[in-house]
Amino acid sequence: MKKPTHYVARKPDEQGFIEYPPEEHETWRILYERQIKAVENRACPEFIRGLDILGLSADEIPQLNDITEKLRKCTGWSVARVPALISFDRFFELLANRQFPVATFIRTREELDYLQEPDIFHEIFGHCPLLTNPDFAQLTETYGQLGLKASKEERVYLARLYWMTVEFGLVTTDQGLRIYGGGILSSFKETRYAVESSAPERLPFDLMTALRTPYRIDILQPVYFVLQSLSELHRLTEMDLMAQVHEAMKLGLLESKFTPKSP
Repeated sequence: MKKPTHYVARKPDEQGFIEYPPEEHETWRILYERQIKAVENRACPEFIRGLDILGLSADEIPQLNDITEKLRKCTGWSVARVPALISFDRFFELLANRQFPVATFIRTREELDYLQEPDIFHEIFGHCPLLTNPDFAQLTETYGQLGLKASKEERVYLARLYWMTVEFGLVTTDQGLRIYGGGILSSFKETRYAVESSAPERLPFDLMTALRTPYRIDILQPVYFVLQSLSELHRLTEMDLMAQVHEAMKLGLLESKFTPKSP
């Protein structure tokens, strides 16, 4: 997870307050205003409720202490300030302790639509609203606990589960197909693509298939897995997930549905 980056996370003062320059608040405003419109009638109800609970707005980049205060009241979670990129060990350790890592930088205007490093908009807008939901929060904690103890090879398979659920998951609701994955919910282009385009496959969620499905981080996803409800996430935490990982490792990967990335 540690790769070169030109972004530098901002540090708080003694009271935990992080000062952002006006141009960065303006970047947040641009991202927030276009994304809040994009998620309307596309995001799952639990995400919309989470937005309301956190009190996010276009006015300014939120302070981590404020987000933590509201998350703790719902699910006992908090957010932890981290550099732009952290090690896998640190990532899993934080999740296992109900702390969601947030890098305190925001993307430049040149990378408004896509950047590889998760910035504060991706983490706060994309993921934190659903951390107010007990089922989503429990899966995220369980994932951290499993990843902390897993081998390098096991982590590769666990990463696919995280990708297909926490980052790029869809769910069936009374209002129709909706998004709960933070990777989609923080992406202007993919929000529409994931639920409206005829290009990707949308498959009923199957754990073994998800564990064995290749993915790329730098393209619109060719396949999404659809839950019947977010309660399926809680049922995953009651399974022996590592036994399923080991079975997936024996079976190997399925054929990829995308063109391999050039070296």
